[in-house]
Amino acid sequence: MKGNHVILSFVLIITGFIVALSYQFANEGQNSQVITERQWNKEDELRNQVLFEQSLNRNLSEELRAIQAEINTIEEEIAYQERAYFNLVEDLDKLRMVTGSVGVKGPGIEVTLSDADYVPDGENPNFYIVHEGHIQKVIHELLVTQAEAIAINGQRISHQSYIQCVGPVIRIDGNTSFAPFVITAIGDPDKLHDSLHLPGGVRDQLLSDQVEVKIEKKELIIMDPFLSERG
Repeated sequence: MKGNHVILSFVLIITGFIVALSYQFANEGQNSQVITERQWNKEDELRNQVLFEQSLNRNLSEELRAIQAEINTIEEEIAYQERAYFNLVEDLDKLRMVTGSVGVKGPGIEVTLSDADYVPDGENPNFYIVHEGHIQKVIHELLVTQAEAIAINGQRISHQSYIQCVGPVIRIDGNTSFAPFVITAIGDPDKLHDSLHLPGGVRDQLLSDQVEVKIEKKELIIMDPFLSERG
C-alpha cells in the first residue's frame, strides 16, 4: 500500500503541475489578446485621426489655392490700372508739351534760316529772304518726324500758332521776329537731323530758294511754356 500511495502522490503532483501550467498559459493568452485589442483600438483611433487631418489639409490647400487665385486676379487688375494710369499721365504730359502749357527740355536740333548775303544786281531782293513758307516747311517736317516741342527765335509755338510774312519780317502769333530765324525742336536729334537732309527734301528746297540753312544737333534745349510767352 505504501508503494501505491507514493505512486498516487507522484501522479497527483504531476497532474497539479500540468493544471497549473495550463492555467498560467491560459491567463497569458488572455492578457496577450487584451493587449492586442487595445493596440488595435489605439491604432484605429490614430488612423482615423490621420485621415481627418489629411482631409482637413486638403480643404485648407483648396482654400489657399482659391485665395492665391483671387490675389493674382487683384494684382493683375492693379497692374492694369497702374499701366492705364501711367499711359494716361504720359499722354497728358505729351499733350501739355504739344500745346505748350508746360516748360520742356531735352535733346534736339537747331535750324537757322538766314537771308542771302548777296543779291545780284537787278534781282528782286524779295527772292533772297526767308518767308513764312520756308519756316512752315521746316516746322511741318519736324512735326512729321515727331518733334515734341518747337520754338522760333525762342518763342514757343503751339498747335494753334500762326505765322505771317510782313515784308522782311515774320509775325508769329502776333509777335514780330527778324532774320535769322532760329528754329529749335526737342526730339530725337538723329531722326530730326536726317529728315531735313533727305535728298530733295526740306534743306535742298530751302537752298534752291536762296535761303541759307544751318542745322545742328543739340544735347540740351530748354523751352518755356507757351502761355508765359503770351503773358
